[in-house]
Amino acid sequence: MHSDELLRAVAALPSLPGVYRYFDEAGTLLYVGKARDLKKRVSSYFQKTHDGTRIGHMVGKIARLETTVVRSEAEALLLENNLIKTQQPRYNILFRDDKSYPYLRLSASTWVPDAPQAGRTPGAANPDHYPRMSYYRGAVDRRHQYFGPYPSAWAVKETIQLLQKVFRLRTCEDTVFAHRTRPCLLYQIKRCSGPCVGLVSPADYAADVRAASAFLNGESQAVLAELEARMFAHAERLAFEQAAEVRNQIAALSRVLHQQSMESLDDQDVDILAVRVQGGRACVNLAMVRGGRHLGDRPAFPAHVEDGAALADPDQPGTVEQRVLEAFLAQHYTQVPPPPVLVLGAPVDEALLAALSEQTGVRLRPVFHPREQRRLWLEMAQKNADLQLARLLAEEGSQQARTRALAEALGLPAESPETLARLRIECFDISHTAGEATMASCVVFEGHQMQPSQYRRYAIEGINPGDDYAAMRQVLQRRYGKLAAALADAGGDAGVAAAESDAQGTTRPRSEAQVRLPDVVLIDGGVGQVNAAREVFGALGLDLGRLVGVEKGEGRKVGLEELVFADGREKIYLGADSAALMLVAQIRDEAHRFAITGMRARRAKARTGGSRLEDIPGVGPKKRARLLARFGGVRGVAAASVEDLAAVEGISAELAETIYRALHG
Repeated sequence: MHSDELLRAVAALPSLPGVYRYFDEAGTLLYVGKARDLKKRVSSYFQKTHDGTRIGHMVGKIARLETTVVRSEAEALLLENNLIKTQQPRYNILFRDDKSYPYLRLSASTWVPDAPQAGRTPGAANPDHYPRMSYYRGAVDRRHQYFGPYPSAWAVKETIQLLQKVFRLRTCEDTVFAHRTRPCLLYQIKRCSGPCVGLVSPADYAADVRAASAFLNGESQAVLAELEARMFAHAERLAFEQAAEVRNQIAALSRVLHQQSMESLDDQDVDILAVRVQGGRACVNLAMVRGGRHLGDRPAFPAHVEDGAALADPDQPGTVEQRVLEAFLAQHYTQVPPPPVLVLGAPVDEALLAALSEQTGVRLRPVFHPREQRRLWLEMAQKNADLQLARLLAEEGSQQARTRALAEALGLPAESPETLARLRIECFDISHTAGEATMASCVVFEGHQMQPSQYRRYAIEGINPGDDYAAMRQVLQRRYGKLAAALADAGGDAGVAAAESDAQGTTRPRSEAQVRLPDVVLIDGGVGQVNAAREVFGALGLDLGRLVGVEKGEGRKVGLEELVFADGREKIYLGADSAALMLVAQIRDEAHRFAITGMRARRAKARTGGSRLEDIPGVGPKKRARLLARFGGVRGVAAASVEDLAAVEGISAELAETIYRALHG
């Protein structure tokens, strides 16, 4: 039964577009939804009987409702997906935030055709007159040209190699370009036209840039026609060497077009989306076609598939595949600009497509039953979705078997899948170089997988250099000291809110998943490390049975490790082929990787004074990145003159003097 206050709030809702949010008694966000008519949509949850269903389970938990009225369904779509990404409600279909999609960038040119140019002497070429072709990921600068997005870094790099063969555009950094006195190896193997030493004029290079841009936009036939015209023009002037160079470009481009079996003159920019659902998991396979070229596939695996599919819209029931695909469209294309044509493996709500069109400014044309080339694309995408989902299910089954094997080996509860999914392991490792820049790491395993968002690094201070035991005592005290005190005050483990000090000494609130003590605390080390950990746990009053050390075997060979227990149990050897040992090794290796990367970064910062640029007023992340790119690192910036610093984009003469004084003060 729901409270009268909640039911009155539902009855008072307006018949306007907006977003609604459901909370339970503890204030946990359960679900976020959008509606064209808030009153009609929200009321449907409470006016029908949902006994014995997933939606009924969720509706029974609702204790509070919040709504936000917006001007249109497109605004509701945008707000809904921002909330889903940031709040991650339990009953929404969630697609994990991935890194931004990569692009191919052609930098802007400052060359003016009628302006006087520098002579073609070594080192005289201006890099700003010869646009650079590069792999790019990040915010877009409108001065440059961007092509993509591409499904993977490999797709971008393959395209760059293709353009190097055909158009011979440069890929070197401006700092390298400006200091060349002879052409590099790329020129020798005919992958670059040698603009750094004046072997190609700005006008000819600009023509190659225009041709490359047109090719990336799918205008391959126009590019071929232009190249043929240039070749004949050179021949008429009896410039046979230049004509031969253009002829070679035409031959290279023709080979590329012949090899590109996915080329289509009818479809320049298309996304193909196939969806498969099996065993409570789903895969959406996105295949990208840009400029008539198939760039590759990118799979996405959502969470909360069954719950989110059941709750999407009680008034408009649809298949799980349809709900998963709709969730992907909404969450993906509010972040990435869509192409005009979408080939879809399942029908979706037309209102969703209309809202996306309004929000993105691109008129979307869905194709549900494709023919000819589009049908082949969709069949290929569906096959890839099947393969990716099968791989995921196999990996998850293997990982769950490893979790069960380790729980049984350590005598932990393993009666049900839910119990195994709650098993939490935290692993610690210490890394340093001869005592310098000591860094401790803590990695977390829960829900049958590593949890990178919960990893922590701890900068170890105030110990004798190289004292690993003291470092272990310090990190465990910092990790569990406040939690142990909170547990002692509360008299138990559940529901305790605590705070944690990170490596910089700041405090941050911890979620419920991070608050409870782990079931197992793995220590990368043998008896000595475990004894150091036992001292801390004993002083804090924590259960010694949680502490397990991973001791190297004879000859420190992989597969011969033994588990050392802090509570007095005998060492155990799991066996080189043990699933439990495979999981222990996976977690231990991840802790080692996380510790050593942090240690190396801290050591490099200490040796080069990397923090000095960050401390200079007026030097933000963008200007710092430009300085480091131009001069090759902090030492190069320190060696530069005020005039050199002022030549960097965004660095004024006054700021250049400030930087110079800060680095030489």
